[in-house]
Amino acid sequence: MSIQPPPSPVKPSLPPPETPQTPDNELRMPLLGHLDELRGRVFKAAIALGAGTLIGMLISGQVLVFLKQPYGADNLFIVLGPTDSVVAYFRVALLVGGILAIPVITYQALMFILPGLTPKERRYILTALPAIVGLFIIGVIFTWVLLIPPAIGFFNDFMPLLFEPQWTADRYLAFVTALLFWMGVAFETPLIFFVLSLLGLVTTKMLLKNWRFAIVGAAIAAAVITPTIDPVNMALVMGPLLVLYLLSILLVFVGRKIARLDNEPQAEAV
Repeated sequence: MSIQPPPSPVKPSLPPPETPQTPDNELRMPLLGHLDELRGRVFKAAIALGAGTLIGMLISGQVLVFLKQPYGADNLFIVLGPTDSVVAYFRVALLVGGILAIPVITYQALMFILPGLTPKERRYILTALPAIVGLFIIGVIFTWVLLIPPAIGFFNDFMPLLFEPQWTADRYLAFVTALLFWMGVAFETPLIFFVLSLLGLVTTKMLLKNWRFAIVGAAIAAAVITPTIDPVNMALVMGPLLVLYLLSILLVFVGRKIARLDNEPQAEAV
């Protein structure tokens, strides 16, 4: 009878060595990719702003004559420093450049966030892009026609027996250009809220619940937009901002209805 050797002891199987995780490599590359894309988008937006400003420099003289109408067609701008006239000239050129570059800037901002959206959400945003630019232009026209003339008239005739209005170019143009640009931006907010409601990010109940914050935000925005802190200026800006907030609530209500109707066929198909 053959004697078999005793079986060799079975060594417990050890788990395979863990591969060293490289969170830095996994996270750094996407992050660097996003930062690189952001840098490219910002660069293109800056190129558009620079090109628009160059165009604005060519027509800045005519725009200054146009902006001077509420001030007085026959009045000359008063400058107190040697560089005030140059600063006023380039302020207007930058305003024109910003208005001309708004479509490109908006497009670059949207294209930065579009890759993370569904095709339906992209369609919502791209469809709203022309309207957003159009609302900016409407806001500029609204401000020039309905806000600036009564504001200038009020300040020009305020206590004439005590004050003689002789505004400097810097103060006058700072007031007018800031009002035109930021009110144009404010006119875009209802449509932006409408698009957010289509994406399911904003509801009517949310806006109605936060009406107190809307009033405070409108007051802060009015204080930032207007270079002075007098109540007349703030009221002229706050009034349209609150009306735009009410319009935003209405558009959000419509947007939620459209989103539900758009999602119903998908729910039935499932």
